[in-house]
Amino acid sequence: QLQFVESGGGLVQPGGSLTLSCAASGFTLANSNIAWFRQIPGKEREGVSCITPNGITTNYANSVQGRFTISRDNAQNTAYLRMGNLKPEDAAVYYCVRVLACRDYAGRIGSWGRGTQVTVSS
Repeated sequence: QLQFVESGGGLVQPGGSLTLSCAASGFTLANSNIAWFRQIPGKEREGVSCITPNGITTNYANSVQGRFTISRDNAQNTAYLRMGNLKPEDAAVYYCVRVLACRDYAGRIGSWGRGTQVTVSS
């Protein structure tokens, strides 16, 4: 079965940090753009960050620029999202997925996984 498994979410205080992991199962992610999305109940899923296969090019939503860092380890078949200086508005379910284009997070490949919940609260 081809899928991503997201993990690393949890409860963190404002200003805190978390690192999310995105492990690919059943396929290699080495040749794919990997994007992180997040979704708040009642709102559309939004692109947060994306990384190209070689890891050289990354992009970020304006709301997380300078606070989040995306990375990948193709040998481990895993991508990561390091989130720092977390704010209450970052609370959401975070998903990773392959996309055709990083620039606009377009062209999702495959299904959404279960995601990982991030809660930011004091």
